[in-house]
Amino acid sequence: MLLTIDVGNTHTVMGLFDGEEIVEHWRVSTDPRRTADEMAVLLQGLMGMHPMLGSELGDGIHGIAICATVPSVLHELREVTRRYYGDVPAVLVEPGVKTGVPILMDNPKEVGADRIVNAVAAVELYGGPAIVVDMGTATTFDAISARGEYVGGVISPGIEISMEALGMRGAQLRKIELARPRNVIGKSTVEAMQSGVVYGFAGQVDGIVHRMARDLVGPDGDPDDVRVIATGGLAPIVLGETTVVDEHEPWLTLIGLRLVYERNAPNFD
Repeated sequence: MLLTIDVGNTHTVMGLFDGEEIVEHWRVSTDPRRTADEMAVLLQGLMGMHPMLGSELGDGIHGIAICATVPSVLHELREVTRRYYGDVPAVLVEPGVKTGVPILMDNPKEVGADRIVNAVAAVELYGGPAIVVDMGTATTFDAISARGEYVGGVISPGIEISMEALGMRGAQLRKIELARPRNVIGKSTVEAMQSGVVYGFAGQVDGIVHRMARDLVGPDGDPDDVRVIATGGLAPIVLGETTVVDEHEPWLTLIGLRLVYERNAPNFD
């Protein structure tokens, strides 16, 4: 089986693939202080519970694919693959790795690995033109041309970051549960804040996607031809209130990691 690991700023999502099917997944907190040995123990504990894997670390794993937005964690995961999975082929998404998606940016090396991997999966699953909306620590919008090229994007503060900032700077405000309120017009401070989160971010998604779609297709194209795919751990909070999202694929990044691994597999022969 293939082990895929997507390291975000807040959470790390891991998935096991049996062929093209994801058969297990886990979400843990991202801790930049965690050492390679601690990560190996965590992996062994999680995967040891799966019936299709053996009891020893690495049993049943034929490949590993990793992308990370936290450099210190990527460094430790590199050590994990070397020390504990030395005989298992591993792909770490970084400059020089074959993805199949041209990156048309001023500096392609500065584009986050997770955003590139999302683009790989979006092109494979839905084609272009497309926009990927990834709602995590930041909310990112990534544009893919009709030819399957990564052409740029938008980065805005994520839902949790915005709520934390509001709670810290508002004297009478506090942390709240991220949930849909009963009505748009809140009858309490908590409901008013929840309304601002749900409907505010839904409006942000709709507004930015509309503008990006017009840029993608140009003056002679139809913005409705652009496929919009949502992913990320916080996407379900606002999905029901957006008008532009065509597809919700919670495992988009893990699918992209599988595809990148497969495109680099011949190098392991």
